Amino acid sequence: MSALIESTRISVLDRSRIREGQDGPQALRDTVRLAQELEALGYHRFWVSEHHSVPGVAGSAPTVLAAAVAAATSTIRVGTGGVMLPNHQPLVVAEQFGVLESLFPGRIDMGLGRSVGFTDGIRTALGRTKKDAEDFAGQLTELLGWFDGEQSAHPQVHARPAEGLRVPPYVLAVGEGADIAAGAGLPLVIGDVRGRDRMLAAIDRYRAGFRPSAWSEVPYVVVSGTVAVAETQEEARRLLMSEAWSMAYSRTHGVFPPLAPPERIEALSMTAKERGFYESGLRGHIAGTEEQVTHALETVVKDSGADEVLVTTSTYNRGALLESFRRLAGIASLADATTVQSRNTG
Repeated sequence: MSALIESTRISVLDRSRIREGQDGPQALRDTVRLAQELEALGYHRFWVSEHHSVPGVAGSAPTVLAAAVAAATSTIRVGTGGVMLPNHQPLVVAEQFGVLESLFPGRIDMGLGRSVGFTDGIRTALGRTKKDAEDFAGQLTELLGWFDGEQSAHPQVHARPAEGLRVPPYVLAVGEGADIAAGAGLPLVIGDVRGRDRMLAAIDRYRAGFRPSAWSEVPYVVVSGTVAVAETQEEARRLLMSEAWSMAYSRTHGVFPPLAPPERIEALSMTAKERGFYESGLRGHIAGTEEQVTHALETVVKDSGADEVLVTTSTYNRGALLESFRRLAGIASLADATTVQSRNTG
């Protein structure tokens, strides 16, 4: 066991990945079931994501999905990783989280991202352009103002029932996200662990520029990335194959597909370009046996000073994924009853 990892919160982000032979509704039901399973294992929080018009991802409405997850669980914190704020009006986002917090008080997190729709077609359908991401800081200020009643962009308008509620906000670091989080005095979620030097530089910049706020008095860093634990290193590597191939396919064909089984991927005749992206997608993650993952996680936490690790692993074999989470919970001693109780109170 590792005292450093045991003192670090461990959480999970699930993107509701669709698996070959299944459909979107099944992927969403799997997300809810995974949240229940991870709650039993003692994970600190469970987040869902926002993607639009992606064949391999079912999670398009994170606040709706978060409501389903929160209703199916009782202790684990639930939130978004994240709502892409430039895609929405801040008032509507505040109202949605106000409803969530009202229904599930003390368990809701508001993770916020800076991205807009991935393609011109999606952005047009959303009524947005790339420029909408340029004023993320302003959108963030307005959103938080709907909660504390201090927004001035729309006099005499109030976000009900959000106004007066405290829903912890988190900023996902994409581009200038680390600097925006520091200036706003908010917790930072940053990934991935593969780009270690860039990640550490952004964290240093965040801590140096952090200005205490009503939302957070001190910097708080959540490091995100893929973590896969198995009996052998080769089995852990197989957990990475489905996502690595989906990423390689998306970069060579422009479409992010459902997760394929490792057996089919091994039988593929890849082009040189596909092979290059695929092999790249397998490298740099935290994957291996308990001993190997413990060492790698300790290194990441020690180098970054992270307060929390957000695991973002996706794979075709759901049973193997759950076993990986069980092994990770063992590394972090999450199943200890005292630890579970203390970790789920903030």
